[in-house]
Amino acid sequence: MNIQFCDLIENAPDAPGVYLMYGADGTLLYVGKAKNLANRLRQYIDISKLEPHKQIMRSLVARVEWEIVQTESDALVLEEKLIKTRKPKYNIMLTDGKMYPMLALTNHKYPRLLKFRGKISQRRDVYGSYPSVSALNETIKMIQKVCGLRTCSDSFMKNRSRPCLLYQIGRCSAPCTQSVPNYDENVRLARRILTGDSAPIISELTTEMKKLSDEKNFESAAIIRDKISALTKTSIRGIRQNPPYRQNDNWNETVPEMEKWLGKKITFAGVFDNSHLFGTNPVGAMITFGHDGFIKSGYRHFKLRDRTRAGNDIAMMQEFISRAIENSPELDLIIVDGGRAQWNIAHETAKNIPVVGVTKGEVRNGDEHFIMPDGSEDRTMNKDSKLFLLLRRVRDEAHRFVITYHRTTRAKSMTGSCLDEIEGIGPTRKKLLLNHFGSVRAIMDADITALTRVHGLGKSAAEKIYKHFH
Repeated sequence: MNIQFCDLIENAPDAPGVYLMYGADGTLLYVGKAKNLANRLRQYIDISKLEPHKQIMRSLVARVEWEIVQTESDALVLEEKLIKTRKPKYNIMLTDGKMYPMLALTNHKYPRLLKFRGKISQRRDVYGSYPSVSALNETIKMIQKVCGLRTCSDSFMKNRSRPCLLYQIGRCSAPCTQSVPNYDENVRLARRILTGDSAPIISELTTEMKKLSDEKNFESAAIIRDKISALTKTSIRGIRQNPPYRQNDNWNETVPEMEKWLGKKITFAGVFDNSHLFGTNPVGAMITFGHDGFIKSGYRHFKLRDRTRAGNDIAMMQEFISRAIENSPELDLIIVDGGRAQWNIAHETAKNIPVVGVTKGEVRNGDEHFIMPDGSEDRTMNKDSKLFLLLRRVRDEAHRFVITYHRTTRAKSMTGSCLDEIEGIGPTRKKLLLNHFGSVRAIMDADITALTRVHGLGKSAAEKIYKHFH
């Protein structure tokens, strides 16, 4: 049985992802996540070391599949989704409505931080999911140190007559007993941190600390220093970089608000972004959305055809928008990530389609403003409004989509150059190797016995590959 299971996971990649175990009749038995799929699946080889219910499940496994994702956090989210939608027989957690822990900010004059599980229907902003309660607690502790937000219940706050210990140790601003005029500002700062915007905040705080130090205000500078330390520590460990889930995060409510803002009916909108590394592997992407949310069938990747444009963001944007219009004539709004130059080229290329530019400003996710279809600028939109958050969300989705594609194309180009160095290994054999091993790293690490198992490769080619990497 062990040997059979080893065969099932022989090509498991050294990458984060989700694995699915099936029975002989095709029934989905179990879904799990892993930081490293190969390492995690090898833990199932020795049945005696598994929990009782997993021993039974493991004895029934006839097929193992996996899906690779970018990060361990992405694996957690995908695992949760698959468990809830496909309800595997042997998954105890999450199938009965439970969820991984999340963090919520309540709707209150002085919003409260609290741990949260359950349906996202309450009137509060929810961030997560977090891989463990300890990771969530660490984030709460950091938010307290940096932002001074309260964690006590509303009734506890209402009945306080003097600040609690958290105020004494600098982890709460004590809105229970005193006016805190900058509390709203600290809430906005917390939201930025929770949506993965720590790096520019650290830069801002560092500038502020230096200024205070130059002014000989060392006590205030020390406070800022401690905030930077807390932020840096948690950033290294990693914060979930998800947009907040909101009760009012309803496309059917917010897209009409966007239509009113633009004076334009929106049925099928496209959002564009580019990516390249010093001009190499230049790619672009378009994501689409409408009244019902993201329209995945409209998503498009673009490889740059005119190589003379490589590294020129404006020229690349022109080609990608032009090609999108040719193949997606139904576009009735274009949104571009960038400033005036990006808006100008999009406006010039798509003459009959309104164009909105989402500028980054000096601090991404902090001071964005918008270039309207008539070329004017809107700097007045409330940063906590549903419309602002939706515009940021579609911009970030386009950025995520193009960056993922760029990483994939870059990896493929690196793969090609690496295997192309081996005489006699052409496109067909490269495809055989990658289909069998899943990655170049696995090919490089394979011994001669594993290489000769690749159907259609041949012993001579296997020996060439092994000698090349060893």
